[in-house]
Amino acid sequence: MLVVANQKGGVGKTTSTVNVAAGLAQLGQRVLVIDLDPQGNASTALGVEHHRGVPSTYDMLVDGRPLAEAVTECADLPGLWVVPATIDLAGAEIELVSVVAREQRLARAINAHPLVGTADEIGDDRFDYVLVDCPPSLGLLTLNALVAGREMFIPIQAEYYALEGLGQLLETVEMVRQHLNPQLVVSTILLTMYDARTRLAAGVAEEVRGHFGDQVLKTAVPRSVRVSEAPSYGQTVMTYDPASAGALSYLEAAREIASKGAPQS
Repeated sequence: MLVVANQKGGVGKTTSTVNVAAGLAQLGQRVLVIDLDPQGNASTALGVEHHRGVPSTYDMLVDGRPLAEAVTECADLPGLWVVPATIDLAGAEIELVSVVAREQRLARAINAHPLVGTADEIGDDRFDYVLVDCPPSLGLLTLNALVAGREMFIPIQAEYYALEGLGQLLETVEMVRQHLNPQLVVSTILLTMYDARTRLAAGVAEEVRGHFGDQVLKTAVPRSVRVSEAPSYGQTVMTYDPASAGALSYLEAAREIASKGAPQS
């Protein structure tokens, strides 16, 4: 299970979640995306309904509804399923404050799903990957994801302030490791909005690779109008313009992630 998080907004977090998920599905993997961001942008990009009243991550976290009842298949991409986020999720942080074991709600819901587990236990029908798209904050929703996950996937924008704020995220990860989820590791870092023509982007890439080594994917995703346009058509760039530089980069990033082996169980 990959938790996609970065509390710094505008780094391509949701864009990376949906496009890597789509890339993995195109590579033959069975993928579940859980939208934990009240804005519901991942749900929009994957073309699933997420208006109020649709079974969603809110029902699962706050009301204890089984995850299986909120899963819907992505029409454009066979092998890709989504648990959408509705605007109700915006109030979940407050509603969960008084709940016992509030930071465990997502982990319990995911582990109770019949298609989550090892291949030996479940067989070929299991989800190979579960990706959780977190909100751009370090609140209770993100904490639920960090407690539930095995691996963290951090998109980093190739710009001057790239590493600013990352320290806070890594401190939170370390706290979660010590107290709630010792298995959590930062496994994957993806450089986004990369402009190969600038010395700045190359410098940021060098700094990030110096800090994180092999955790940084070799593929960097370039700035791309097509990537930005795709969600307004209810699509990922993988189906909107599969031959674009953005789509090819995300497919290559997905291939790199898949070559490491599925982290879900």
